[in-house]
Amino acid sequence: MEIKEFIQNFAEQFDDTPVEDFTAETVFHDLDEYSSIIALSIIAMVDEEYGVALSGNEMKSAVTIQDLFNTVEAKLS
Repeated sequence: MEIKEFIQNFAEQFDDTPVEDFTAETVFHDLDEYSSIIALSIIAMVDEEYGVALSGNEMKSAVTIQDLFNTVEAKLS
């Protein structure tokens, strides 16, 4: 699993935020477009793409995209 691919998949959940705005260090909770609906689509994307079930608490405790990536990666091993 690569962070670049994860960021791309993550960015696809947002309609109005340019893909260039997403990096491993992006604090995604601070994005204007971020909402509970987007959180649910990120959870669904992670389940579909990586076969990993994320909880709402894991979404809340992740600060950056890298944090979320690390959580998903840990569940894969």
